[in-house]
Amino acid sequence: MKIKNIISLAVVMLALASCGDKMDYKEYSVFDEDYVKTTFARSAGLVTSVYNDLDYDFGNYSGALLASATDESVYSHSGNAIEKFYDGGWSASNNNDASLWTKCWRGISYANLFLTEFKDQTFEDYLTDLDYKAELHQYQNLQFEARFLRAYYYFLLVRSFGGVPLITTTMDATEINSQPRATSDEVFQFINSECKAIQDTIVKDYSDLGAMQLKSKNETGRVNNLCVLALKARASLYYASPLFNPNNDRERWHQAALDNLELINTCRARGMKLSADYGALFQKDNWQNSEECILVRRIVSASNTFEKYNFPIGLENAGGGNCPTQNLVDAYEMTNGKAITDADSGYDPQNPYANRDARLAMTVAVNGEQWPNETLETFIGGANALPITYATPTGYYLKKYVNKSLTIGALNATTERHHWVIFRLAEFYLNYAEAMLNYTGSGYETSSGLSMTAAAALNVVRARAKQPNLAAGLDANQFKERLQNERFVELAFEGHRFYDLRRWKVAGEQKYRTIKSMRITKNADGTFTYTPQSDTSTRSYWDDKMYLFPLAQSEILKSGGALTQNPGW
Repeated sequence: MKIKNIISLAVVMLALASCGDKMDYKEYSVFDEDYVKTTFARSAGLVTSVYNDLDYDFGNYSGALLASATDESVYSHSGNAIEKFYDGGWSASNNNDASLWTKCWRGISYANLFLTEFKDQTFEDYLTDLDYKAELHQYQNLQFEARFLRAYYYFLLVRSFGGVPLITTTMDATEINSQPRATSDEVFQFINSECKAIQDTIVKDYSDLGAMQLKSKNETGRVNNLCVLALKARASLYYASPLFNPNNDRERWHQAALDNLELINTCRARGMKLSADYGALFQKDNWQNSEECILVRRIVSASNTFEKYNFPIGLENAGGGNCPTQNLVDAYEMTNGKAITDADSGYDPQNPYANRDARLAMTVAVNGEQWPNETLETFIGGANALPITYATPTGYYLKKYVNKSLTIGALNATTERHHWVIFRLAEFYLNYAEAMLNYTGSGYETSSGLSMTAAAALNVVRARAKQPNLAAGLDANQFKERLQNERFVELAFEGHRFYDLRRWKVAGEQKYRTIKSMRITKNADGTFTYTPQSDTSTRSYWDDKMYLFPLAQSEILKSGGALTQNPGW
């Protein structure tokens, strides 16, 4: 948490984009304040640098996804840092994600610096330039981008740590380090107020600026008002959730429903809807999807690192990686909409992947299918299975976000750019359904200003997967179970599950810590026997203090006691 008088503008090569066209990324070095203030480009570069630390997860824990700290997946390499989230190995002196704190404060500091020192320039030396008015228009919008980015980083902090210092201006290191924590209520209220303040003034669409469109460059990769509405809506849902709403204030659920519906209606008015091709949302050039995507972080550099982490063992240079659990596979319904545990579902335990929700085949690679280019063998003794070191411990491999067309061998290796979806429309239908259920107590009721039922919102998401509408007449608990299951399958491996289980305050329940796998044996006649397995040992530890992250002890010491530790740590 420090702000420098000398402005270090890093090489802006990792940046975020809304679904749209290319964004011009520029390279900056170390300059003083007056130099940066001399041109539009240098001042804009300061805000562009704030984008660098926006969230993504292509294996942030030495290949492991945050999903592998939940019941979504198991990382096949034992001893990985991801295990500290569930084996009791993290602490205030080893909080397992110190980079999150550092990155967020770096982004907040740069945003504060721009808003305090750089947002009111007029660049009079360029008055005669043909693009002056357009440049100034886009420059003036930067203050709203900076406020969004600052609010976004505060959201990342509050969902992990709870209340944090609320700093909205530049300070020297001594001042910053002496700031006490605001409450989580105050941080959420700040996020909400910032979003409300800028949602009607920030640019709505950088590809449609009319006379203010710059002729020499394209800036459609910057955040727009849909991003602001999305942040407000997601933050409202978290603020209403049990972790941050222990007294179950129904008005918070009401506000969450209103905020999520506001985004949904704004997207609809622009012709947005859920894309027909669910799988393509997580593949090459997904940033170009303008139907469903609201915000996508584009990674400029091409690589095949994610494929090396997650391609099946048995391929050259493949790591096995983040292996989906049987818990997740079981969550996908049959195509008739019934759970596999329903006696009338038609589920065949010895043909377990037939007639299942289409999202299963787009997310999880199973025994016997072509993945990525050869028949996958996850039966015991198979080419991609145990007892080979680092083979899948669950019987499955990951498909979502994995580019099957890449070659990872030593010869003729290929690379591609990967892009992380931060906000997409489907999430907000699910958010709305959850807020409405908790506000009205029913999946089938409307309210003043909230004309869509929770069931109707949920069914929009199900319809894309060609799953039938939920049956009428579910009670609140039954509906909640179906809703949470829908989030599990629709948002798998997108970074939601870890925080969903925490904000619901259910992560400590045994069913979420009982990790299931599938043991597959090949019979003499070439058929297979599928035997589900349960192994509680990998998630045997839980302490309720883990609902929030510990603050690093070094930060507490640096503050001279101004910062206090989260309970239990």
